[in-house]
Amino acid sequence: MAEPSAATQSPSVSSSSSGAEPSAAGGGGGSQGACPALGAKSCGSSCAVHDLIFWRDVKKTGFVFGTTLIVLLSLAAFSVISVVSYLILALLSVTISFRVYKSVIQAVQKSEEGHPFKAYLDVDITLSSEAFHNYVNAALVHVNRALKLIIRLFLVEDLVDSLKLAVFMWLMTYVGAVFNGITLLILAELLVFSVPIVYEKYKDPSKTTWNRKKKGRLSTWKPEMQPLLKHHLIVITLLLVL
Repeated sequence: MAEPSAATQSPSVSSSSSGAEPSAAGGGGGSQGACPALGAKSCGSSCAVHDLIFWRDVKKTGFVFGTTLIVLLSLAAFSVISVVSYLILALLSVTISFRVYKSVIQAVQKSEEGHPFKAYLDVDITLSSEAFHNYVNAALVHVNRALKLIIRLFLVEDLVDSLKLAVFMWLMTYVGAVFNGITLLILAELLVFSVPIVYEKYKDPSKTTWNRKKKGRLSTWKPEMQPLLKHHLIVITLLLVL
């Protein structure tokens, strides 16, 4: 008579032990530098992008944001050939000047430190055939998916989807009459590097996705956040149009 009771108790014990594992695994995910939206399955590249747009490292994000913005503004004012030529000349000016400076210092001090960029010259940057094939296979998946989608839309496999594409392209003609491609890229970069950090700063922590009521969703927006974002978007759009 004791065996059935033991058998009935064992599932409860196993379920309680199995239920304790997710809580233990999820308990360590509250660090500020991690990616809470991505969970435990987040890869390093996704976390790096998340930390970049949320300004976790101000110096790194500022460097990336400033460099890309300067390049886009340069492309808006000059041709691609001119921008690339000036960037290469600027890089060569820095490296050649540093190389000559270190050579003069070594000649004056009579030291034998060697080439100043020797540590970087010795880095192995060769791409193995296996890594190359992995990159090509990963790219082929996206290329094949895009080709299949293009054929499905243009050959009208689904009439509704093709009509949606036609309406979207018709709306884009009006967007193209106001903005060009570089302007849209500048606007997209300003939004990507500004909206997430504004949202994170002004959202209500008591109404996040982890603190929802069972009946209905709660808004994660503070009252002053929505007009602030609207003002932010209007200012950026006016700056780009003018």
